[in-house]
Amino acid sequence: MLRIFFTVFFFLVSASPSLAALKSQTLDYSYGGKTFKGYLVWDDALSGKKRPGALVFHEFWGLDDYAKSRADQLAKLGYVALAADLYGGGKVFTHPDAAGAMAGEVRKNVADWVGRAQAALKALRAQALVDPQKVAAIGYCLGGATVLQLAYSGADLAAVVSFHGALPIPETTKDIKAKILILHGEKDPFVTEETIRQLKAALDAGKVDYRVVIYPEAMHSFTVSGSEKRGAKGVAYNAEADKKSWEEMLKLFEQVFGKRG
Repeated sequence: MLRIFFTVFFFLVSASPSLAALKSQTLDYSYGGKTFKGYLVWDDALSGKKRPGALVFHEFWGLDDYAKSRADQLAKLGYVALAADLYGGGKVFTHPDAAGAMAGEVRKNVADWVGRAQAALKALRAQALVDPQKVAAIGYCLGGATVLQLAYSGADLAAVVSFHGALPIPETTKDIKAKILILHGEKDPFVTEETIRQLKAALDAGKVDYRVVIYPEAMHSFTVSGSEKRGAKGVAYNAEADKKSWEEMLKLFEQVFGKRG
């Protein structure tokens, strides 16, 4: 009887794709004389054919477990995901003042900021399992602003998705190739209604393919469970907005890449 049990158990484990383990590694890449340490993850149980790539850009805290968990989610859906490092050396901060100072250093030089993001994109595209013509980028907080800057720079991306990101206004829209999805909290204190109006006006004038979805009552960092406990003001988790915003991203990815996972 025990032998039969183990035989059946082995069969179920072997046959069930939901039990497949993800493979991950630290991926070093460089830009401007600095070494960046991204988190690369994929499902090794899938066939060896090339698959879409997904970049994940972190909040102002740095490349922490939250950003890596979002990369894991994408890998489970059949993407090769790279949680990129915007700070270099894989730095992570726990105090909001230190995180804010580092984020400010990155944002003050847009060319360098975009260069860091483009270096991550190049590193992801170079992976053997990635179809270099099928890549998207998502980002949270600082990362949300990063994917918009990457799109404005003319990066060859199928889509970019900003979750509760800062919303920089593009100087020009002529180079934008990516579809843009902006997922924003109505009560986010860091983005004014005027900023949203100006951004929409710029994207409309450039005939950019974009959508802005605003979640009622949601604050900044609405996708991050426990965000309100980390000492930053104006942030709070919102389970409904978290769920719905991820679904919006998946709908866009299905549109540009086809159904997966």
